[in-house]
Amino acid sequence: MVYHFFLRSFRIFLLPISLLYWLVIGCRNWLFDKQFLRSASFGMPLITVGNLAVGGTGKSPLIEYLAGLLHNKFKVAALSRGYRRRTRGYALVSSHATALEVGDEPLALYRKFPDVPVAVGEERLLAIPELLHDHPETQVILLDDAFQHRSIQAGCSLLLTEYSNLFTRDFYLPTGDLRDLKSRYRAASALIVTKCPVDMSEEKQRSIIAELAPVNGQPVFFTTLAYGSPYHLTQKQRYSFTGKEEILLVTGISNPRPLKQYIEERSATYHQLTYRDHHIFSIEDFNEIRREFEKLPTENRILMTTEKDAVRLEKFSAEIDVLPWYVLPVEHRFLFGDKERFDRLVIDFIADFKRPQG
Repeated sequence: MVYHFFLRSFRIFLLPISLLYWLVIGCRNWLFDKQFLRSASFGMPLITVGNLAVGGTGKSPLIEYLAGLLHNKFKVAALSRGYRRRTRGYALVSSHATALEVGDEPLALYRKFPDVPVAVGEERLLAIPELLHDHPETQVILLDDAFQHRSIQAGCSLLLTEYSNLFTRDFYLPTGDLRDLKSRYRAASALIVTKCPVDMSEEKQRSIIAELAPVNGQPVFFTTLAYGSPYHLTQKQRYSFTGKEEILLVTGISNPRPLKQYIEERSATYHQLTYRDHHIFSIEDFNEIRREFEKLPTENRILMTTEKDAVRLEKFSAEIDVLPWYVLPVEHRFLFGDKERFDRLVIDFIADFKRPQG
């Protein structure tokens, strides 16, 4: 807590840089708005999932939600940057790929939906044609974290903002977390407020909608993170919390707060080892984790991690195999009975998409 207080206080002194950053992104967006810089369209349904801020707002779980919703109805593919991978350029994720080669989130998505082609490429404008060349049957592409990539014109843009850090209350990097203009929210097809309390009131819902000020009938959805049943990292057997566990939580994600709260509510005691987002675990890290785990005094002890972290830890599968190391899956759950309305918005966009003539 003290560390975060001083970090936030220090960021205030970076305000001049933030103002310069605001000017730069403002000029860039003006050039696109006036068509001095052009956006390309691909004559097919593209669905972008993104946010205005850096950090975790739940983009990857929403991509997984969309893949689950669509893969039995359409020929769907997904394209991601493949953040912190050790390779460059376009690559198609395969069953033999590693997190180092394609990134943790694309690999986790492919493992969950092996029938969905998943590709990575930092230049999405170049990667989309390559993906379509590899899978010409594709009918719709999910673009992960591409809202700010205006070189591509997506027909459906889903803009996420976190309940505890709404973009309306944020400021520009590096003083705040915004990487794009606040006004850009108007270009979104829908706004999604993520990581909401499960018992959020309708009064709070109305107040947030008023604060976000949606335009032209722009729908606003609210989701909470729903955690599934943990499963062993290598052996895949399921685990049920007893409330008596002593848990060592290992995370390398941008915002572990909801996960920490969930674990704290379901364990006798929990400890945490926190690494940076998309951290590539080394043998030194693994040995540190094992030492901390062995320090736990009770025999009723387990290790817990996320699905994103799991694909970066599986290279230690031989050592993990004998440890009680479990993975906690997570998904978006729509509040206020809005799941059907959201699903219909996405499916209707694809079904009603009109390809350009000529």
